[in-house]
Amino acid sequence: MKIFRPILSLILVLATTFLVSCSGPSASAPPSYNAERLQKISTYRIPVDVAQKRLSELGEFITEEDWINTETFIHGPLGLIRRDMTYLSNALIPVDQEKALELAKDVFKHLEDIDAAAVDDNSRQALDEYKQLVSDFDVYLQLIPDSKGDA
Repeated sequence: MKIFRPILSLILVLATTFLVSCSGPSASAPPSYNAERLQKISTYRIPVDVAQKRLSELGEFITEEDWINTETFIHGPLGLIRRDMTYLSNALIPVDQEKALELAKDVFKHLEDIDAAAVDDNSRQALDEYKQLVSDFDVYLQLIPDSKGDA
């Protein structure tokens, strides 16, 4: 009877080792956009789309060197764009989130630089920053899936 205990223990150890070594990490599907996440994204996207449609107004103010309206527009209609883009970025899947947050920072930096150029009456810098703003904003919006789930 005493000899069976060590043999039984050895068999249990070997069986456990075999089972643990054969089981590997299960392949999990990459995160994707489910209906709930898409609904959240579509809600957060509304003010960002409105801001994008109004960017041409900012371009007109810069072209006309209307610095008062440029500053007012940046702090007024575009005043919450950083918050809105951050909320929208945080609703994305982790793969897209980091890039979106970086682009959101770039967009806001361009707005800050346009504001500084307006204070300095520097139309060249304001126009250059505006072009970069529009470009980065377009790239940002391409990261955002539409309501059908396409990225």
